[in-house]
Amino acid sequence: MTTPTRTRLSPDERRTQLLDLGVRLLATRSLDELSIDVLAEEAGISRGLMYHYFGGKQGFYEAVVQHAADDLYARTAPPAEGEPLERLLASLTGYVDYVIANHTGYRSLVKGATAGNDNLRAIYETTFAALADRFFTSDPGGLVIPDTPAVRLVIHAWQAMVEDLVLTWCEDPAGLSRDDLLHVITASLPALVDTLP
Repeated sequence: MTTPTRTRLSPDERRTQLLDLGVRLLATRSLDELSIDVLAEEAGISRGLMYHYFGGKQGFYEAVVQHAADDLYARTAPPAEGEPLERLLASLTGYVDYVIANHTGYRSLVKGATAGNDNLRAIYETTFAALADRFFTSDPGGLVIPDTPAVRLVIHAWQAMVEDLVLTWCEDPAGLSRDDLLHVITASLPALVDTLP
């Protein structure tokens, strides 16, 4: 009888594995419920190794939130080609599906970002701004809209509305299907921008 061989991970691979696990666990629990003990038990490693990688509870939270934010940013990348509204719809579909799949954790991240911790708030605000910048970039993946202070103001408010609407819809769809929700949030951006002088 042969014993299974174990693959030894590099420190970076192990850290990434732990962050992926943290994000998966965050999908079904709040940030406060996600502890080093829970992650160590799920990963089958010691608490000491968790502290080695993250330096403590706060470092762990911040690393998991940053990893989740990077994942959200990647999943919402609009396709490089197509009509602007089609590309916007594809990006928003990625966002809505991400929030649906990670509703509990995402709501917790939003609360954590607004509740006080400066580092969590900075991660949230940086990601929020990076998502908005996609509307103005001339890169192939961008959704080009005139870059003016007024348009940025409208987009900032629209993003907050979309976030609140999607989170609220997850708890009570109010008769709207997922496709209805996507239509509302996609159509509302150009409608708002068109009202500007």
